[in-house]
Amino acid sequence: MVRGAIFSFFMRLFRKRRARIGIYGPPNAGKTTLANRIIQTFADGGEIGEVTEIPHETRRAIRREGITIEAKSGKKRAKLRIDIVDTPGLATKIDFKDFIPFGLSEEEAKRRAKEATQGVIEAIKWLDDIDGVVLVFDATENPYTQTNIVIVGNMEARGIPIIIAANKIDLPEASPQRIKNAFPQHTVVPISALKGENMDALYEEMARKFR
Repeated sequence: MVRGAIFSFFMRLFRKRRARIGIYGPPNAGKTTLANRIIQTFADGGEIGEVTEIPHETRRAIRREGITIEAKSGKKRAKLRIDIVDTPGLATKIDFKDFIPFGLSEEEAKRRAKEATQGVIEAIKWLDDIDGVVLVFDATENPYTQTNIVIVGNMEARGIPIIIAANKIDLPEASPQRIKNAFPQHTVVPISALKGENMDALYEEMARKFR
């Protein structure tokens, strides 16, 4: 009985576990769109969350387990077994007034702002249990923001491996180069999560960096 317990312990110890990969970034950068794209490509379809134009649509971290990403690696194909954690948009300040232009009542806007604030706190806590991060930035926006600098600095301080996905390259005003210039210490992969453009490059980098 004791020998069986010891055997089980070492089996658990050496069994290759799934990597927990967090999808982080500011609001409306395309985090949930990317998570949905990965699930639709490598899992049984469906969506991890709803996508709308309203900021902070995702206000709780959502985990999807047991996804196997396959990526090209030269002439071979690499596999990466992961759990995806889609997180709320990170922001240094959430004002209920920002929701009013989207047709929400003041009461609804205040409720959403409160939930979004709690979601940011939850997303930060998740960093203690994350093995790697795909950091999604909107390539049409200026990357030199206080929020982005705080996000990157926080993850660097924790020693978390980071891949930056410069999203929305399908839009004419997109400039992934600005993101590369802003954060040259990290790998930046230009993608369109919505259109599926250059996703193979992102999957290859994930398989390389998060194995």
